[in-house]
Amino acid sequence: MQIINKIAVLLLLLSSFSIFAESPNVFEYQVQQPMSQIYGRLYKALEDDGFYVVFEANIGKNLSRMADKWGENYNQNQLDGIRSMVFCNGWYANAVSNADPTMLALCPLRLTLMEKKGVTTALFARPSVIAGDSPARKVLSRVENDVISIIKKSMSEQ
Repeated sequence: MQIINKIAVLLLLLSSFSIFAESPNVFEYQVQQPMSQIYGRLYKALEDDGFYVVFEANIGKNLSRMADKWGENYNQNQLDGIRSMVFCNGWYANAVSNADPTMLALCPLRLTLMEKKGVTTALFARPSVIAGDSPARKVLSRVENDVISIIKKSMSEQ
């Protein structure tokens, strides 16, 4: 029975480290800059490339309203900010709908920025992973690559 307890403890410890482990389902890109310097550049870069931001959410600000109510369960990872952008490109939406209308579940796309101690991380769920073997996978891979390129370029600027 001791070995089972040790294995259980080990698995619990390992799962706690996976909170910040990179996932093959999510693209992550990190820079040593505060979100306040990144957000506007990324927004503009998306729009300049035809991905129009249709909604913005300041998730961190919204969650902070619950700090007293949630007590010790509030912001356990001590993130300094969380913001999200919801965006769409009409040409891609049309191409996806032509290939596989069920993949319109991905329209619009979204990405999240989080900041901790002056480091900003972009998180983008990979549409190609969700597409699986869908006929829309080719166009969704192209969208994914374009968005990743925009993230990297805009976040790397100083």
